[in-house]
Amino acid sequence: MIRAIFNRKGGVGKSTICCNLAAVAATQGKKALVIDLDPQANSSSYLGHDGEDDVVGTAEFFDSTINYSFRDFQPDDFVRKTAFENLFVITASRALIDLESKLASRHKIYKLKEFLQKLTDIYDEIYIDTPAIMNFFSLSALIACERCLIPFDCDIFSRDALYELLRNIQEVKEDHNSDLEIEGIVINQFSAQARLPREAVDELKNEQLPILQPYISSSVKIRESHREAKPMVFLLPRHKVSQEFIDLYQGLKTPVEKSSTKSRRLLRSVV
Repeated sequence: MIRAIFNRKGGVGKSTICCNLAAVAATQGKKALVIDLDPQANSSSYLGHDGEDDVVGTAEFFDSTINYSFRDFQPDDFVRKTAFENLFVITASRALIDLESKLASRHKIYKLKEFLQKLTDIYDEIYIDTPAIMNFFSLSALIACERCLIPFDCDIFSRDALYELLRNIQEVKEDHNSDLEIEGIVINQFSAQARLPREAVDELKNEQLPILQPYISSSVKIRESHREAKPMVFLLPRHKVSQEFIDLYQGLKTPVEKSSTKSRRLLRSVV
């Protein structure tokens, strides 16, 4: 299974959701791989690979599609171990910024899909962290994945941006990846005591959009897990947020047919 975590709005928790779901998968015996496509490299840092300029990663892979500088590498050569059993990462770096226009002009948009298809024989689950913009790298992720998770952080700006995002995903599905399905919307940084988050989520429910359960609570412990470079299930396995990620992951184990039905209903409501 290949999942992309995508939203065009920054600060909604893409990296947090990506790494924590992959971490839960790893604790349940799945060989999980995180692909970091964001030049900010937050997922790379979260999984303990911050600032390692000598480590080959997504930038080097994409560069190899242009210059063939890593043509003797096998797909698994770009993968780095983490400190956690069954959890692996292909790291990002700011070098991705300089590569984007070159990749787009050379029409390399399907190269990530080809690359990841070779890795699906090695890894049970692949999670792609994307930039907060519809660019070459996020489009590559949507073309390469089977399912897309959309983080939503309970404010009016996220709500307004969501509908345009859904149209973008539908266009990618129609033009590039007929297998792409929206798996659902992940409610992040949720505070049940606050009125505005409840109202924002209720609006999405009224639109019959596929809201995934449970919501991920707002907690200072998330920031601590970032600082310690330990996803919640490793840092504080009994914490409320850790259990929410576990339950969210368990809820993703639905048949493709069910996910497809939800996705089609979602897209009909906004297109």
